[in-house]
Amino acid sequence: MKIKSIAAVVILTAVFLFTPTLLVQGEESTQGPGNLFALSAVLMDGDTGRVLYEKEGETPRPNASTTKVLTCVLALENASGDDYVMVSENAAAQPEVKLGLREGEQYYLEDLLYAMMLKSYNDAAVAIAEHIGGSEEGFARMMNEKAAAIGCTDTYFITANGLDARDDKGDHHTTAKDLGRIMRYAIQSETFLKITQTRDYSFSDISGKRQFSVHNANALLDMMDGVLAGKTGFTGNAGYCYVCACRVDGKIFIVSLLGCGWPNNKNYKWVDTKALLSYGNENYFYRNLYREPSMKKLPVKNGVVSLSTLGQEASLYGSVMIAPEDKKREFLVRKDENIQWRITLPKNLEAPVKQGENIGKAALYLSGEEMASYPILAEKQIHKITYMWYVDRVFHDYFH
Repeated sequence: MKIKSIAAVVILTAVFLFTPTLLVQGEESTQGPGNLFALSAVLMDGDTGRVLYEKEGETPRPNASTTKVLTCVLALENASGDDYVMVSENAAAQPEVKLGLREGEQYYLEDLLYAMMLKSYNDAAVAIAEHIGGSEEGFARMMNEKAAAIGCTDTYFITANGLDARDDKGDHHTTAKDLGRIMRYAIQSETFLKITQTRDYSFSDISGKRQFSVHNANALLDMMDGVLAGKTGFTGNAGYCYVCACRVDGKIFIVSLLGCGWPNNKNYKWVDTKALLSYGNENYFYRNLYREPSMKKLPVKNGVVSLSTLGQEASLYGSVMIAPEDKKREFLVRKDENIQWRITLPKNLEAPVKQGENIGKAALYLSGEEMASYPILAEKQIHKITYMWYVDRVFHDYFH
């Protein structure tokens, strides 16, 4: 069945509330994290990706070494940790902060990932990028393709290490919301979590001639429990940036900060992060929001329930196909948030309709944002009245 225009669709909305308070879409709770230092900030539900709080969350900004989260993700998905990585002249020539790689040296990819994520070494990031993408430019194309696949809407990366850059397509940038999406995707990898939770790591080049030890620069690991992953960053254009994932009282939050102060403001990012995590933990709780959606009977034009009788005008109910586990699913919500079913059905349903045929959609909305959707199926078959059906009825009524 094809729906040819918006006019041909009817949307029915059922609203179920925990309290009599109904929020206008986009209205925020009176409680907030307070004034933040960051120019852009997002607090995201790590389970669903729903934004719980944002401050200029969709404003594009340079994001410095938080870029390396996506560099690490691509490396884990496209190469093996025991790959030999050859250091190029370009990689060795990267500016501080750097490990001090030398052209022609070889390292295990896994070791360079630890060096990049724990201490944010720029030369390690470029060596990784060239190994996987053939060149940093080739790797940047992979980064942008991956960002789009994750769901990022305004991200454009030029460098694998996040250093400020510009080309004919624009500046190296992302948004606080996109950066949160990248971190949310990254923490699905157990290896990524293992790397970013490591406090100290030692390794050598493959020849064993040079030894290195790196300490994790993510100070939040020592400030609070439940830190799953985090990455700091700084450039002159970006300012201090930070993105992390934390589990607080069983709730997984993503925090992303862009432009969170400049030199002499190095600790602003920790203040903002704690404020956002505290706001999320104090105001959001897991609740089962399921309510059975209300369905109306749909008339079916030119239809008949049985080919043996004319009967009354044919009609049917739709059945929403929801798995039992989805009915038990809990969402992270505020007390004053509302849940809605938005039922989309055709305005004119025409026979024939098969039993089990998809005739519409039931979407579950939380404060205006779609969280899940399910097909609506016809609960019975409706036959089409045809010329031959009329002939058969006349023959049956008058000759039998």
